[in-house]
Amino acid sequence: MGSSSRLFNRQRTVHEIFGGGFVADVILWRQMNITIGILLVTLSSWVVFERSGYTLLSLVSSVLLLLAVILFLWAKSAAILNRPAPPLPRLHLSEETVTEVAFLIRTRLNALLSISQDIALGKDTKLFLKVAAYLLLISVVGGLTDFLTLGYASLLIVLTIPALYEKYEDYLDRYAGMVFKKSHQLYLKVDVECIGRVQNWILERQKLS
Repeated sequence: MGSSSRLFNRQRTVHEIFGGGFVADVILWRQMNITIGILLVTLSSWVVFERSGYTLLSLVSSVLLLLAVILFLWAKSAAILNRPAPPLPRLHLSEETVTEVAFLIRTRLNALLSISQDIALGKDTKLFLKVAAYLLLISVVGGLTDFLTLGYASLLIVLTIPALYEKYEDYLDRYAGMVFKKSHQLYLKVDVECIGRVQNWILERQKLS
């Protein structure tokens, strides 16, 4: 299908829109095993948190406690039985890594603070309206569901809708084009019949006055 027939007359394919790399392959199910694994792990996590009554803090604490006990007993038994110790990598953060992370965090925070200052001082009305709309939307959605369910639903949408659209792209673009054409025709009809009459009525009133 030519670019003029695509939705919004876009020039790039769906795969290119998502970056054209590994992430795009996962989203569009070209790495099917990884995509299915992500969905299964996410679903399992959602079930654990929602159905078992665990919270994120309690689950992480329990996992870390179990891991620490296993490694401790392994190391002690290895020392008694003259066996090798647990094969753990060297846990160390280099100065370069810490500097890069700190620089990235500082840059993002400064950008966020700059945007917040512009909004607070009324310098950017459009940005204020966008932020207000997003916050209102988040507030409404947050009142309808919890964070974990929202996160799982969002991930499910990201991993299904783009793949389905790419699979049925020609049909959906053709149908969307027909809907847009019909909507445009309806708008022109309403504009001629209703808005045109109102304008003529206003002109007549102005002439009489």
